[in-house]
Amino acid sequence: MKKASYKKNIIKQLYFAQTLSCAEISEKIGKSLPLTTKTVNELLNEQVIVENGYAPSSGGRRPLTYSIKAGVLYIVSIAMDQFVTRIAIMDMHNRYVTPVEKFDLVLAKNTGALNTLADRINRHISASGLPKAKIAGIGIGMPGFIDVGKGINYTFLEAPVGNIPSFIGKKTGLSVFIDNDSSLIALAELRFGAARQKTNAMVVNIGWGVGLGLVLEGKLFRGYNGFAGEFSHIPVFDNNKLCSCGKKGCLEIESSLSAIVEKGARGISDGQISILQDRLQTLDTENAFEEIIIAAQKGDQFSVELFSDAGYNIGRGVAILVHLLNPEIIVLSGRGSLAGKILRAPVQQALNELCIPRLSANTEIDISVLGYEAELIGSAALVMENFENNVKHTNTAGEILSNVTAEGK
Repeated sequence: MKKASYKKNIIKQLYFAQTLSCAEISEKIGKSLPLTTKTVNELLNEQVIVENGYAPSSGGRRPLTYSIKAGVLYIVSIAMDQFVTRIAIMDMHNRYVTPVEKFDLVLAKNTGALNTLADRINRHISASGLPKAKIAGIGIGMPGFIDVGKGINYTFLEAPVGNIPSFIGKKTGLSVFIDNDSSLIALAELRFGAARQKTNAMVVNIGWGVGLGLVLEGKLFRGYNGFAGEFSHIPVFDNNKLCSCGKKGCLEIESSLSAIVEKGARGISDGQISILQDRLQTLDTENAFEEIIIAAQKGDQFSVELFSDAGYNIGRGVAILVHLLNPEIIVLSGRGSLAGKILRAPVQQALNELCIPRLSANTEIDISVLGYEAELIGSAALVMENFENNVKHTNTAGEILSNVTAEGK
């Protein structure tokens, strides 16, 4: 490993842990303490990292700890669903340095979506005033069947030339990394959220579909082609309803946010009493969901019932996975997790009814504290997961990144 890779690996480890001592860094990068100390001192001299005070006492001499210096590196983070895209620039402590930009971008049957995305990224970076030399890369979470190795989304965003990362990379001059939205939500939970320090976890992404991120043996599991976690399309119901995938009876039909909106509008039309009356029919899917969740949080009985039914149906699917994987924790994450305990109780009820008690007795159900931000945080984490092997950004390296990537002065 060259000196540049040592430095980038140390920055990567500090990003995920936020604060580490030399001994802890040495253990994480698998290098000797003298070499680690030497490299840390170089990063201090280059003003890439800073001393962060002494670690708590454990009985001996307290070691100095280090963190990444503010303003050294940034990440462009993008979270996409089928209808809306969010862009933000984040620092090395997952703090927004630009307001989250939210705009409509329909992905289905939209041949110009990728060009639109690239243009919006460039505009967002330009408006931030940050030099591209300080941007470590662009991370994008998106729905669909994504082959991370090939950089292809087989469902949306077909690149006119090359693949998605190369197309946007050429447009922006930055390294680009893509992954499935549910995988990145699981990555965020594993690194910074409810699944941190958990060995086996299932992260349910409750959105317009119902995705799943799997943490197995402490690592994100993507499957052979990266398609693991297509939870939406488990055939749970015998209801003769056609799913967007072309199959019948999929979990998505009865438990996604789209299903909640559809059932809400139908219920109001059929005469259900609710504070939502005369409001849902005039709204698009995005705004209709916002109204339903606000109503549920206010205690509207009909809205609470919509989420309770969806939660129980999600629990039916989760029960199958509990029998297969015996997870330590199930994290309800993504946009739908904003419903909080309204969802957790019916998921637990389904597990109580459908799981063998010995299998589910020690499985915890938790609501994500990252919530709707999880995908943005996961997209940033994706860039840093690949940071030590990312060489493209040296093409635009300025003063700071040239220090990070230099082979020594």
